[in-house]
Amino acid sequence: MRTNLTGRTQATMAQVLAGTRSGPRSALAFMGPAVIASIAYMDPGNYATNIQAGAGYGYTLLWVVLLANLIAMLFQSLSARLGIVTGHNLAELSRDHFPKPVVWIMLIISEIAAMATDLAEFLGGAIGLALLFQMPLMAGMAVTAIITYGLLLFEARGFRPMELIIGAFVGAIGLCYLIEILIAPIAWGEAATGLVTPSLPDAAALTIAVGIIGATVMPHAIYLHSGLTQNRVVTRTDAERAKVLRFSNREVVVALAAAGMVNMAMVMMAASAFHAGYSDVAEIETAYYMLTPLLGGAAAGFFLLSLIASGISSSVVGTMAGQMIMQGFINIRLPVWFRRLVTIIPAFGVVAMGVNPTDALVMSQVVLSIALPVPMIALIIFSGRADIMGVFCIRGGMRALAILGATIVLGLNFVLLAEAFGMDIAGL
Repeated sequence: MRTNLTGRTQATMAQVLAGTRSGPRSALAFMGPAVIASIAYMDPGNYATNIQAGAGYGYTLLWVVLLANLIAMLFQSLSARLGIVTGHNLAELSRDHFPKPVVWIMLIISEIAAMATDLAEFLGGAIGLALLFQMPLMAGMAVTAIITYGLLLFEARGFRPMELIIGAFVGAIGLCYLIEILIAPIAWGEAATGLVTPSLPDAAALTIAVGIIGATVMPHAIYLHSGLTQNRVVTRTDAERAKVLRFSNREVVVALAAAGMVNMAMVMMAASAFHAGYSDVAEIETAYYMLTPLLGGAAAGFFLLSLIASGISSSVVGTMAGQMIMQGFINIRLPVWFRRLVTIIPAFGVVAMGVNPTDALVMSQVVLSIALPVPMIALIIFSGRADIMGVFCIRGGMRALAILGATIVLGLNFVLLAEAFGMDIAGL
């Protein structure tokens, strides 16, 4: 990606950093990276896990969505911080500071996660198009591939065009779910209870909870955010870096709060429509067809539109992240068409083998959750090193929160693997 911004945006940034310009409008010049990263938190994998969570357990697992969103905010802010302060992204720093065997292991895990990510995103867009136009799923996948490749061509124009395109998709998804919430009869009291009362009723709820974590806190988004901020704003002093960090942190909170509300809306809609009498609804296609008789054609239509927007935009962002990860770890930049091809081949293979698309989506999120500790741990290590971050290295409470977030993810993953191998878990 070219690292240039328009002259007008650069001039605005310079004036803000110099202290000659202020106000809410000046903050818009610094917005963009968190908006792009936020689409990873509204991808089709979220649809699959959130539908299963709401249909199977009502509002009970809303606390998992909230927890995942808070962890996401923390780690995305740390990723942005890394890029702003060092001028390097997480993959580049890993290549420069870790032993080569560790770097190769990280690269392999990251590539597996990239394939799992693209499986979810690509399948989601394809399912939406297939349902909308009554076409075979394979045809929907081909159309999704063409559209995403066309959008990726805007990457060559620099930051702003891609930020505006992804921002439009984010706005469309948010609007669709605002309408869904207005249509669906939500039990707001139960939703509030589920939001603040941690509970895992059974082992299946644990699997879905780990899937929600994997679908919400995304490995590729952690890598990507540091790359989006590393050369975006030219800073010369620590005071200027501190000012850029404040703008970045505010954007992370706003963008990921919006993404979190969309995820909560997904769970609440599924709980409202399916939990009482249709708790076995677990597939995106089934949810779409049942929404019309339960909530009306408008609810089904907006659900489908949001799914298509989510699949296409998140697939674009996933390809950008994969390119950045590959280039950062081994300093190889692949053509966009080749990178796109590498990550969509597994998706076509899964469909060709006859695997249920929604099951594939949910399992891809579990894979992502297992891969997630790798960039999380690396980010904590680099963010706490004074020789890399200088006065901006994290200490005290922030470092403790980062370690706690990573521990929660690692703990959930351990329990999931123990369940998979038939070990008894107390309380489940």
